[in-house]
Order: sequence, then structure tokens, then C-alpha cells
Amino acid sequence: MLTTLLVSILTLVQLNCENLFDCTHDSLKEDIEYTPEGNRHWTAWKYGRKAESIAQELIGCCGNDTLPDLITLCEVENDSVMQRLTRRTSLARLGYRYIMTQSRDKRGIDVALMYNVMSFRPIHQQSITPDDNHPEHPLRDILYVAGVTATGDTLHVIVTHTPSKFGSKRKSEARRMVVIKRIAETVDSIRNRHANAKIIVSGDFNDPAESTSMQYLEANGLINATKTAVGTYGAKGSYKYKGIWESIDHVLVSESLRNSIIRTYVADSPYLMQKDLKYGGIKPHRSSIGYRFDPNGYSDHLPVILKIRID
Repeated sequence: MLTTLLVSILTLVQLNCENLFDCTHDSLKEDIEYTPEGNRHWTAWKYGRKAESIAQELIGCCGNDTLPDLITLCEVENDSVMQRLTRRTSLARLGYRYIMTQSRDKRGIDVALMYNVMSFRPIHQQSITPDDNHPEHPLRDILYVAGVTATGDTLHVIVTHTPSKFGSKRKSEARRMVVIKRIAETVDSIRNRHANAKIIVSGDFNDPAESTSMQYLEANGLINATKTAVGTYGAKGSYKYKGIWESIDHVLVSESLRNSIIRTYVADSPYLMQKDLKYGGIKPHRSSIGYRFDPNGYSDHLPVILKIRID
């Protein structure tokens, strides 16, 4: 039977779900393509299949005898999607709840924190809106949640999905840095209240470990725990673009957790992968190829896992 880890060990999973949308149009968002009438012909069946695939991925990514305690998710559309994922999929009876943002993203995608109620009890939550001078492409909110672990320790979790590299390199990097600096300010604020606070920053940063943005966070006293994380079956990162593996999903921890890191890795079990017929090797088995839906696919990102000891 699947169980959570011993109370002294906490497992966190970061996953970009690759457009986990419901099939209902939100009149305030640009989500028409994810409706039955849209280009993707996004039906209730496709939506349900996608949600169940993500559920199965989360259940299986840590091994057959372990469930995640915390799950940070990117590219989830709204509260309805998270309700379905936690209450109407294979995750339904496993004790997960969630907290998510409702930000200004034009398409409606947000970030969320799922937590096992036996492992984590939230005591504070905040959706942080970065300063933004690009109203045509609003930045997504940052999610901050503080909670108590099964051992009675307080853990601070920050979830982010920084802007992609769409457009010019200079402009996209500048927009990512706006978010990164806001994360650093949030970390500093936590430390000002609790000098040895245990902090985790997790998400899709759309940048590799050696980038300016990630180096900025490390210079601010965070350790990129997943900097060298790879898979067991051949994945050399969490994402593959035009045949090149990239690590753009990261989990960083505060100095107070440096010696608590047990293991980090990319989950690349064979069922999550497929042959890369164009570039060779393997690649994540995604659910969408252009406008074509693959009912056997999962996401274009692979789960990134952090295991830490919580004393």
C-alpha cells in the first residue's frame, strides 16, 4: 500500500502540468482554445483524461511505496481544476488539499501547492503580485504558504512560474528578474522575522541553474538543491527542447536546510517517457503535440523531487 514517508522525512515534488485547463470558457481569460469549440476541441473527456494522467504521474513519481508530502504545480487554470485533481481523480482518497493563486495571467494559468493533510498544516498563505509595467502580459502571482510539518516544525514554501523566453532575450530576462527579486524580498522578509527559518522555493523558472536569475537567488543565500538532478533512465533535465535537455524546474532551500537534503532527482520512469524520433534518445511523453491530444501522455515537463529530513 502507498504511504507517506516517515514523519522525519519530507518529499516535495515540482511539476509543470502542461496546460491543465478545464473545458469551460472564462469570459475574463483568453482560454477559448481549451473549450470544445476551440482549436484543441478540448472536451470534457480530454479534460478528465488529462487530470487523471497528472494524478497518476504524481502518485507514481516517488516510487511504489511513497507519496509526496508537498506538490508544487505550475500551469493549472483555476480552482475548478484543482478541485477535480484532488477530489475526482486517483488522488481523491489520499488526503490532499491545495492552495493556489488567482493571478492576472491572460490565459488564466496559475500555481498551486498541494499538501497531504497528514504531513503539512497551513497556518498562513499569501498571493504575492510582482510589480509589473507590462499590462498586456501580466506577471503571474507568487504563492507563499507557511505551515507546520508532522514533526511540529514550521516550513515556508514559495511557489513560482516565471515568464517564458518568448520574445527578445533581454526583455524576457528582465521580466523574470522582476519576479526573482520579489521572491528574494519575500525570503528576506521571512528571515527578518525568523533568522533560521526553513524555506523552500520551488517552481518552473524558465532558466537554467547558471542563468542570471538563478544565480541571483543563490547569491541571496538559497541553495539550488536540484542543480545537478537527473533521471534514472536517461533524462538529463526536467525538460527537452529541440533535442536539448534543460533543467528549468528548480527547488531551492535556505541555508538552514542545506544539511537536511537527502536526495534530489528527476522522475523519468519509462511510463513517463517516449522515444524522441526526431532528435534521438528519449523525451517526456507529453499530452499535446501541436493541437493533437495524446490520451496516453502526461506533460512536457518531468517531475523534480526533493527529499529532506525535517527534525
